[in-house]
Amino acid sequence: MATVVLKAGDDVSTDVIYPGRFMATVLPSETPQYAFADNREFNFRLKANQISAGSIIVGGMNFGCGSSREQAVSTLKGYDLVIVAKSFARIFMQNGVNLGLQMVVCPDIEASEGDDLELASLEVLNKKNGKRFRVLPMSESRQAIIDAQGLIPFTRKRLLESSR
Repeated sequence: MATVVLKAGDDVSTDVIYPGRFMATVLPSETPQYAFADNREFNFRLKANQISAGSIIVGGMNFGCGSSREQAVSTLKGYDLVIVAKSFARIFMQNGVNLGLQMVVCPDIEASEGDDLELASLEVLNKKNGKRFRVLPMSESRQAIIDAQGLIPFTRKRLLESSR
């Protein structure tokens, strides 16, 4: 079970998640400090370690739209956040898979900041109101990459297994 720490609407762009003015900083170890930089309260809470790993951001439709910058994913991954959204922009979804970001596609999700959600492979349970929402599971191959923490660790593991 994890707590919703931010409720975002529809069409949250990569520029909202990781503003373009910080594009000179691209190292995954440095990008997290700029997560939602224009939402000063949320950004402060992240940087002050007031948000636990595994906490949830709930998004609407088309989460991560806009540019193809993978820093929008690495900034969220750096805090080990889980994104539950009605849908994800195509490029953000693939960047998320490649970097091992925990993402849940839940088309009918209803949750507010402070709600506790229980995530399962086929549903999300909002513990506050008792409502259950179906999940659209990732493909087996995408989930395997996410479970391995990203494409590079996944590939490394596969290469090691095949060399035995």
